[in-house]
Amino acid sequence: MSSDVGHNGSEARRRGRGRRPADEVRAEVVAAAGQILMEEGMSAFTIERVAARSGASKVTLYKWWPSKGALALDGYTHAVSHDLEFPDTGDVEADLTSQVRAFIGVLNGPAGRAIAELIGQSQTDHELAAAFRERYSAPRRALAVHTLGIAQGRGQIRADVDPEVVVDQLWGAGYHRLLIPDQPLTVEFADALVATIMAGLRPR
Repeated sequence: MSSDVGHNGSEARRRGRGRRPADEVRAEVVAAAGQILMEEGMSAFTIERVAARSGASKVTLYKWWPSKGALALDGYTHAVSHDLEFPDTGDVEADLTSQVRAFIGVLNGPAGRAIAELIGQSQTDHELAAAFRERYSAPRRALAVHTLGIAQGRGQIRADVDPEVVVDQLWGAGYHRLLIPDQPLTVEFADALVATIMAGLRPR
């Protein structure tokens, strides 16, 4: 019996005890999507498999997500959200180092393969591209910009620095090494990246 069938059986028994709240169903669908994506990648990711593992109907999934790519993206976001939390210790360099290290660590695991596949698929899947911007990249960018803005208010970063450009420099460098793997994604790279960029950000 496959793991999906096993999960489906347990969910069927749960449904037998009554209708599940929509929020609970959605949370279980997203968790199942993340599990399948991390375990096997986009090549094995289907609406049918997510429905079987979560115990939700395919009709429900198609009602909530415009494409399997959009569902996979929500699964990815759920799977990595804890790892990519942004610390705030009051020391912007330490916080950036911690976050970029975590980001590089995520890219080095199954999530790295998954996000590379999602980025690739988003080039031809317009619904996935829109979901990527709205549900993942834009919120994460906004969080980083907010953190850098706080550091500017504390006088740790020059006031004339554009936080949007810093975001592209820091996290864009990680995506560059993921998608064009000429150089490895390492902790040393994360540390050197932050140290180099901070050297230009500190008040003169």
